[in-house]
Amino acid sequence: MIIREVEPRDRAAVWRILEPTIRAGETYTLPRDMGEAAALAYWLGTDKTAFVAEADGVVLGTYYLRANQAGGGAHVANCGYMTAADAAGRGVARAMCAHSLDVARARGFRAMQFNFVVSTNERAVRLWQAMGFAVVGRLPGAFEHPALGAVDALVMWQAL
Repeated sequence: MIIREVEPRDRAAVWRILEPTIRAGETYTLPRDMGEAAALAYWLGTDKTAFVAEADGVVLGTYYLRANQAGGGAHVANCGYMTAADAAGRGVARAMCAHSLDVARARGFRAMQFNFVVSTNERAVRLWQAMGFAVVGRLPGAFEHPALGAVDALVMWQAL
């Protein structure tokens, strides 16, 4: 698997990954009716560096890396990850997380924080914990899940 920065030619492949996750509304706080242009503007925003994970020329996942906050919080990184549905269980998210931790360290970040991990996204929570993240906060009922109603969101963190 190769992980590299997003190029203009990747936009359609990134949208192919973003759209089903956004439409499902189960793991991201993005509007479920968000269109392609708005989703790509968000994911590929100038405040972020976006990457794709590919194998045999097929994009299997994408993530972005940014400073979690400006000013006094700029030493803490933040990322968002999405994997193509047909690539689930192939280690794509694990590889992207490992890559993001390496990139964050190389860029001088001293920690990484995930601000809003939906607690019912158990697969992601287990993976992030296996990758060294600790749950440092719980936001009761902070996420309105389309099927489960109000569920908790977790704040996860690790020092780099």
